[in-house]
Amino acid sequence: MKRFFLGSALLLLVAFSALAGLQEGDVAPDFQTQASFAGKPFAYSLKEARGKGPVVVYFYPTAYGRGCNIQARTFAINHDKFAAAGATIVGVSLDSIERLNEFSADPDYCASKFPVASDADGKIANAYGLSVDESKTGRLDSRGVQVNHGAIARTTFVVAADGRIVASVGDLQPAENVEKALEIVQGLGKSAQAGQYGFKEGFRGRSAK
Repeated sequence: MKRFFLGSALLLLVAFSALAGLQEGDVAPDFQTQASFAGKPFAYSLKEARGKGPVVVYFYPTAYGRGCNIQARTFAINHDKFAAAGATIVGVSLDSIERLNEFSADPDYCASKFPVASDADGKIANAYGLSVDESKTGRLDSRGVQVNHGAIARTTFVVAADGRIVASVGDLQPAENVEKALEIVQGLGKSAQAGQYGFKEGFRGRSAK
């Protein structure tokens, strides 16, 4: 009986941890980190990016992960739609800048459409309330290359120009994750005030795919 209750408590703790990310209306932590665009490293600043409009910050497990390939490709295909809505995109993972240089320029995935940032120590993910699953270290990516880092839960945050989180997207398949993020961005009113963005409810869940 004690084992049952202990197990149940552990499951509840894990479930709570998976949903402990930042919520709508929270201030998105600004960050500066090394990123890659079109195969070239540069210094990325969220504060500078949101000075131009909303930013879609998407956390994903790894470059060249099977689901991550689909997600990156879907973002690349829909890049012009995000841009038309005034939004920019940045991917964040635990990958080294060397892996991201390959991934950002790969015509099958990021296709030089948007930057991907390195969060090698997981501090950015932690700031957004996301944990790192170290048990994923050592897995093989879609190319058969060993991944030498853990995984961040696949979660997308839409950050308004004023730094507030408009919505978060999770618990969806990679392509659907992008589609929901686009729907939210397109729903942002040009003259919206903080906390009155007209987004839809129901996109708060998080999961590691």
